[in-house]
Amino acid sequence: MSLMVELRHAQGSFELDLAFESKGPLTAIFGASGSGKTTLVNAIAGLIRPRHARILVGGTVLTDTDAGIAVPPHRRRIGYVFQDARLFPHLSVEGNLGYGQWFTPRAERYASRTQILELLGIGHLLARKPRDLSGGEKQRVAIGRALLSSPRLLLMDEPLASLDQKRKDEIMPYLERLRDETGIPIVYVSHSVAEVMRMASDVAVLSEGRLLAFGPAPDIARRLDLIPAEEREEGGAIIDMTVAAHEEGFGMTRLTAAAGDVFVPGFIGPPGSPARVRIRARDVMLATEKPRNISALNILRGTVAEISDAGFSSVNVTLDCAGAAVLARITRKSAAGLGLAPGHTAYAVVKAVSVSGPAPGTH
Repeated sequence: MSLMVELRHAQGSFELDLAFESKGPLTAIFGASGSGKTTLVNAIAGLIRPRHARILVGGTVLTDTDAGIAVPPHRRRIGYVFQDARLFPHLSVEGNLGYGQWFTPRAERYASRTQILELLGIGHLLARKPRDLSGGEKQRVAIGRALLSSPRLLLMDEPLASLDQKRKDEIMPYLERLRDETGIPIVYVSHSVAEVMRMASDVAVLSEGRLLAFGPAPDIARRLDLIPAEEREEGGAIIDMTVAAHEEGFGMTRLTAAAGDVFVPGFIGPPGSPARVRIRARDVMLATEKPRNISALNILRGTVAEISDAGFSSVNVTLDCAGAAVLARITRKSAAGLGLAPGHTAYAVVKAVSVSGPAPGTH
């Protein structure tokens, strides 16, 4: 289902001016605080009246200021998950979930309560009050409430921002299942590179109310110039792969793609299931000959596609590994010593423990 947004809006001295169209399952809105992310999703939800806008979800016009169309928020069929769960404290989990269905006409309800309880792992929480839930459990209930409204689109505004890393790690697998299994398009707002690159199919990068870039997540991931300085060390490559096998004796999973095989710690998904890995540029070593007798398990062969400036003493080297772009940040001295140049063959070397992917689990 496609999402088309064309928006111009002013709030005081701040102006938002952007346009994009996404057809992926999860569109990430990425940018620093104050870039316009929340204003954008509030416009999609109908919570503000833009000066000029045209917003369509799956071909349905929600806002068209030129045509005088502004569908009221409660008729847009949009689920909204905020930074904090915003559960009703006087209702149990079951009561909060039931509220999600209240504004949806019975004939338009498609969400399966049983499926959502299983998907989010909250069936055992139904009798509890919000005060008895952890932060991660509250967010999962909030997501369930939004899903039970049978939305045509799900907006998630920094849903993990208020959680510590342990709770984030707990809830991310549920978000991935939500993306992969429900078929509901998601707009996911975040300023975290790790979250965006793990979750997104398409990424819109905002800065001071303007759209700096829009495109598939793998293309945006290697644009380190788009990442705020404090997050730049998290930038690099993402590769969509398939689980090939589990190596029981070593506690590892082997993933495969056209670029080659990648080993990651833990057991990730059943064989044949999709898995996305993120390889930070700072974690990649380069060699002009295939290394032998080293501890690093991941060696990907590629062709140097580009060498770009990365500061006073460093360069970014992009390798084309059978269509997948792998980015390495190395010193100028290393690049010169290796004689790297576009068109040359090189090998990306990455330790298995440096590869970020889906959270390991049982299989």
